[in-house]
Amino acid sequence: MAEQLAPMPGDWRRALAVVAHPDDLEYGCAAAVATWTGEGREVTYLLATRGEAGIDTLEPAQAGPVREREQRASAAVVGVTSVEFLDHADGVIEYGTALRRDLTAAIRRHRPELVITLNFDDTWDGTVWNTPDHRAVGRATLDAAGDAGNRWIFRDTDAEPWDGVRWVAVAGTDSPTHAVDVTDGLEAGVRSLIEHRAYIEALTDEDPETYARTFVEDTVRQAAKHFNGDPAVTFRLYPR
Repeated sequence: MAEQLAPMPGDWRRALAVVAHPDDLEYGCAAAVATWTGEGREVTYLLATRGEAGIDTLEPAQAGPVREREQRASAAVVGVTSVEFLDHADGVIEYGTALRRDLTAAIRRHRPELVITLNFDDTWDGTVWNTPDHRAVGRATLDAAGDAGNRWIFRDTDAEPWDGVRWVAVAGTDSPTHAVDVTDGLEAGVRSLIEHRAYIEALTDEDPETYARTFVEDTVRQAAKHFNGDPAVTFRLYPR
């Protein structure tokens, strides 16, 4: 019997999802977001970049607006109406106080109980090297969750300190601790990834709908064996 994961906490109302690029949340995590918004919870997306360096066939000045439009459409599919961009440079995000301040300001402004981010480990599956942007944003998000409650750090943000973050949940990690049943959000999660059509068409010759459905459904099925057989999205949960 495969080791079973604990269910994600359910006693929260507001979440802030913080990632580096458009499409980061759609590779699996969006099905969880759809499940949560379907239950009446509020989820906001915060992206460090507009993904302008993510399409090899488009110059950044062209790619950025395309990817922003795709991200907003993608978010709408899973019930997210608030999507913000910080305009850090795609591909060269620097971990440091400037990034931490921007994320801290957003956490204080949105006042989430749950903060979500993406795998910031060195690798995916132990062999595929992770990108510097993912590593920088993920680590800075964990730090900002604490910074947000400290009134003596980043004192120039518009919003008052917020010490109400109860958990940071990291999606896409090789060492998850928790999961959420996404039976109700799975189809929306697939459609959410399909909205990144320009990105997918530049990435693969496979039909975007086939590509998106295969990726998302395979991911949640793999997780199911660790969550009572239910299609699931997994997280490494850091309580605060």
